[in-house]
Amino acid sequence: MPRRIVVPFGPQHPVLPEPIHLDLVLRDEYVEDAIPSIGYVHRGLETLVSKREYPEFVYIAERTCGICSFIHGMTYCMAVENLVDCDVPERALFLRTIWSEYSRLHSHLLWLGLFADALGFENLFMSCWKLRESVLDVLEETTGGRVIQGSCKVGGVRRDIPGETLERMRAGLDAIEREAGEIADVFLRDESILSRTRGVGTLSRDEAYTLGAVGPTARASGVGIDLRKTGYAAYGKLSFSPVVETAGDCHARCAVRVKELFTSIDLIRQAIAKIPDGPIEDKPKKNPEGDSFARAEQPRGELVHYVKGNGTRHLVRSRIRTPTLTNIPPLVKMLRGCNLADVPVIVLSIDPCIGCAER
Repeated sequence: MPRRIVVPFGPQHPVLPEPIHLDLVLRDEYVEDAIPSIGYVHRGLETLVSKREYPEFVYIAERTCGICSFIHGMTYCMAVENLVDCDVPERALFLRTIWSEYSRLHSHLLWLGLFADALGFENLFMSCWKLRESVLDVLEETTGGRVIQGSCKVGGVRRDIPGETLERMRAGLDAIEREAGEIADVFLRDESILSRTRGVGTLSRDEAYTLGAVGPTARASGVGIDLRKTGYAAYGKLSFSPVVETAGDCHARCAVRVKELFTSIDLIRQAIAKIPDGPIEDKPKKNPEGDSFARAEQPRGELVHYVKGNGTRHLVRSRIRTPTLTNIPPLVKMLRGCNLADVPVIVLSIDPCIGCAER
């Protein structure tokens, strides 16, 4: 007779980089249901918006996440810029785009390394993180920080990138692309990876759309939504197509991230070729008054920053919606019916960032 038991998964687990907590309802070795529990690492970041002046809150917004920090800071600035009557110079928009895509590269390479490690592929894990180091070196050289850059500000950016450095970055992309190609070949073709990921944690297109999946999780199920196509920052002046897969399983989610490495490299090349000369910031002409929100495509999916001002230098409200939060209901669907041994791989396949989701 089958036995029905509840097994806690997390908040600490050997394959998880983030403290996600699920209560797994099992019948023998199969998952009947997964009940998420969040709040373990809540930090009250949004409350700080009333205690810091709006230009200073950029640094707190960046610290929402320790991986996609630049895009958090940029999206917060985009929301505030709607309220302070300033025109962000075009060169600043291109610089934001370049740093956003380097952030995506280092985030995807970090995840690919962790995914390889979860599958027991240690040399692939080290290859991914070795390549990530070269991306972090560029971020450190151009912003002064490897994962917390502090280079975005309301009205533009704090730093420029000289022309000779841009040329060196463009030349360095060739080496990154070559090494990424070798890594991609393993992720997309190696039999041991295919056997652990194909047909595992499947999410159909209708389920992904109905449950509100975003980012690579949605695109791996055939939902071709990528906010970069809305044209924020300098994306409207660059050409690219979202990477879309249709299988909806763990391998499809991995394939989307692998192929997006090359999309990011191409976008950086285009941005370097088209970046105009000129100023890098415009001073706000008034304090923020009213409310506004901005959206951007993080490595994990759609990010939303909402702000509300009352005409002083202190905002009265900040609200952040992160992609991991919206990908948890699709994750619960993926887990139903799976084998207990596949749970860590399925959870990891949505690239969960619990620090980002709980704030």
